[in-house]
Parts: sequence; C-alpha cells; structure tokens
Amino acid sequence: MEKFLAIQDVLVMGEQLVSVNGIKTITTAGATATTVVISYIDGTATTITTAAQVDADVYLAVKAAVKSALATGWTKPAFSVTLPKAVASIVNA
Repeated sequence: MEKFLAIQDVLVMGEQLVSVNGIKTITTAGATATTVVISYIDGTATTITTAAQVDADVYLAVKAAVKSALATGWTKPAFSVTLPKAVASIVNA
C-alpha cells in the first residue's frame, strides 16, 4: 500500500504529496540548513526547501511524520503534516 505525507502550506502549490514508501535515508546538512532530502532506494530523491531550520526542526518533523504515516491504517494513505517552517518548494528528482 502506498503511503504519502500530505505536506500543507507549500508556497504556490498548496498541499503537496510526498511518498514515504521505499525511503533509504532522510538527511539535512546541518541544524540550520534550508533543505531536507528524502532519498529513496530507487535512486531518486525529494528535496524539501524551507526557511533556515532551528535545531534541525524541519528534519525532525519530517522524520516524525514519516514514522506516523507508516503507522496509520491502510484506509489512510495520506498523512497530513504542517512543517515548522514555511515550505518554499518540494522537488522530486
């Protein structure tokens, strides 16, 4: 069953779905970085760009949301999350 984070309040895009299936790693460059990268086992990655983090708050929120999303039942494929910083963009490549 496919599961997604339904990230709220993405500038210009509104709500954006991000897959939580097949995640290999979730990383950020540092406690104040502006990006969180979700890398998948198929070699693709999703980059979430926000304002500068405070104590890696966006990174920790993404990790917690992924855990919660995967723990929900099959009747809820999308788990809604609002990150602690405004999301400027979400890019999958």
